[in-house]
Amino acid sequence: MTNEIRVIGVIGAGTMGNGIAHVCARSGYDVLLCEVEQRFLDRGLETVRKNLEREAAKGKITADAAKAALARITGVLDRERLAECDFVVEAATEKFEIKKSIFADLDRITRNDVILASNTSSISITKLANVTSRPDRVIGMHFFNPVPVMKLVEVIRGMATSQATYEQVHDLAQKLGKTPVEVNDAPGFVSNRVLMPLLNEAMYAVMEGVATPEAVDEVFKLGMAHPMGPLTLVDFIGLDVCLDIMRVLQEGFGDPKYRPCPLLVRMVDAGWLGRKSGRGFYRY
Repeated sequence: MTNEIRVIGVIGAGTMGNGIAHVCARSGYDVLLCEVEQRFLDRGLETVRKNLEREAAKGKITADAAKAALARITGVLDRERLAECDFVVEAATEKFEIKKSIFADLDRITRNDVILASNTSSISITKLANVTSRPDRVIGMHFFNPVPVMKLVEVIRGMATSQATYEQVHDLAQKLGKTPVEVNDAPGFVSNRVLMPLLNEAMYAVMEGVATPEAVDEVFKLGMAHPMGPLTLVDFIGLDVCLDIMRVLQEGFGDPKYRPCPLLVRMVDAGWLGRKSGRGFYRY
């Protein structure tokens, strides 16, 4: 079943997508980075360029290697171009209906032997696989932000994911310089099932007047040795993304302990999405 991977398709040039494109190109793969609008594509490619230049300035890679990596990434707006790919990773918005339509498209566009991976942080791989005619070749490949720096990739098996698919994705993650950790398909997998309720509880502490965001963050940095406090992390991830994941957990488990904090809902309604909007629990 396994095909040699030379060209990797990445759908979505946002924070996660451009990071995945960056590590794939840096590892020697040709990349087709696909977006729906030119401005999103331009922004993603510019981010990759800056991040590669930063790595070169720090001596992590040579300037020539940075240029070569950037040259391996081709931006495309036409999803049909992904027919050229040997492997595709979807890194679109964390909403099932959007991912479902992408996977239906990819199933039609790509060769039958091509593995389709999702960078989803919470949505069921089994449900996504079911949209396709190749559920044995659909898998979760959950990278962490910032992708060029963070070592972990959660590799998530759906109910029908084959051993051969798992092994090829495990191997690819290692070739990208990552450490793959295998988990099974359940809402939020391991990372967000444990992390998001923690972040949600930190928001309740602020909403109920237990402490300021600054105080909550200091407790976690100084008392638990977290590199950043939970509310700084919420702003970094994006409040809208946190809300989407909490809703997936709430729906998936049907357990009230996953109810999103009302303050989180209000802040998202106000457009206070964190670092990317200039305001969240902190101002930027």
